[in-house]
Amino acid sequence: MHDLLIVGAGPTGLACAIEAQRADLKPVILEKGCLVNSLFHYPPGMTFFTSRERLEIGDLPLPSLNVKPTRAEALEYYRRVAEFYRLKIRMGERVLSVQPKPPGFLLAVEGPWQKQEIYRGRFVVLATGYYDLPNLLGIPGEELPHVSHYYADAHAFYGRKVAVIGAANSAAVAALDLYRHGAEVTLIYREHQLSRHIKYWIRPDLENRIKDNSIRALPDCQVKQITRSHLCIQRASGETFHVETDQVFAMTGYHPDFEFITGAGVAVNPDTLRPSCDEKTLESNVPGLYLAGVIIAGMNTNEIFIENGRFHGKQIVADIKKKMAV
Repeated sequence: MHDLLIVGAGPTGLACAIEAQRADLKPVILEKGCLVNSLFHYPPGMTFFTSRERLEIGDLPLPSLNVKPTRAEALEYYRRVAEFYRLKIRMGERVLSVQPKPPGFLLAVEGPWQKQEIYRGRFVVLATGYYDLPNLLGIPGEELPHVSHYYADAHAFYGRKVAVIGAANSAAVAALDLYRHGAEVTLIYREHQLSRHIKYWIRPDLENRIKDNSIRALPDCQVKQITRSHLCIQRASGETFHVETDQVFAMTGYHPDFEFITGAGVAVNPDTLRPSCDEKTLESNVPGLYLAGVIIAGMNTNEIFIENGRFHGKQIVADIKKKMAV
């Protein structure tokens, strides 16, 4: 039986494993994809919104040419962290279920080539993030091939009509990047104003591009249907109209895998979808099962980032040490 099984090899999961090793535990991380899988799937040229020191884990500095590191720099940094601490990471191992089985847990895992395996652990940490599950619009045409909830690279959309749905950071960055690569950009959002969560150095740029009509903004609007050639949009007044488009980026945010969390026995608030979790220890209502990172916030995913989730390991391991000492 393993001392500690950690589900998810993102920065928070890595930080938990480092704290566990420092406490003389032998953690194993189970990751369905690659190391820091979500970061790997960020746009190739992305720069983080936060400064390099706030992405650091394990007391190792993040070397960067800039105050705000790039995706490439972060990926290299977390590879070096995993190598420095010799973390035991089983990649390509998707955890299907977590079942309490005193004195610990049984985890059903599907590995490469659909190989089934059972892991046993005395304690478990769920640090699964949220980037895999986009908030769907729930409208006809959302499944069409030219619709994406993930933004990648702007070059392919030079000279093309692109609609960006959303009003927060991801939508703002995508709209500006597309505009600067020669796309004809339409930004559509339900609110009357852009989100207050847009970073202070991005907002003026976007607002100025909207003012000079470089980017067409459609506030107080909802997309009701997507077709191969256009969007059907409804204003708050009820008026409907069409916007031609070649590509749609629905930057509507993401959410944790609540089905997986509740399947492990964790209670979830029906209104906020926050899982039951002790604020001090981060232990869920299931004894020995801990939560770390953004999944603690439920649907309020703008509350927890790498900057604060990286400290969750200290709280969790401190409580595990107390339990093991009894």
